[in-house]
Amino acid sequence: MTTVQTAPATIVRWHAYATSRDVGLLADLLDEHCVFHSPVVHTPQQGRAITAKYLAAAMQVLGNESFVYKHEWYAADSAVLEFETTVEGVLINGIDKITWNSANKITDFKVMVRPLKAVNKLHELMGRMLVSMG
Repeated sequence: MTTVQTAPATIVRWHAYATSRDVGLLADLLDEHCVFHSPVVHTPQQGRAITAKYLAAAMQVLGNESFVYKHEWYAADSAVLEFETTVEGVLINGIDKITWNSANKITDFKVMVRPLKAVNKLHELMGRMLVSMG
């Protein structure tokens, strides 16, 4: 049996940001105390400002014409979105695990990436992007 689910409002808003890259949409989507978990930074990044910076940088690095969300799974207050993209000849496969509160604001955003070659490439490119963003 196949079940088709409608994307929750928070995920619809996330896709609107991912498509437009409008940082105003992103700031409005994140809870003030949002936590970001990076595949290449050991400690969780806490707060709306740093989470927005990491997500905006990631969208610049990963969000080229090959970027696509392949599959999505939804729960009452969370979702897992599987993505693929190719950057500098390296296929990057990963997931975004997104959790939100009753106000439909993202409270936790975790990114996991594979394979190791992709993690290394992402680490290199995100480092450069974050430095350039100041």
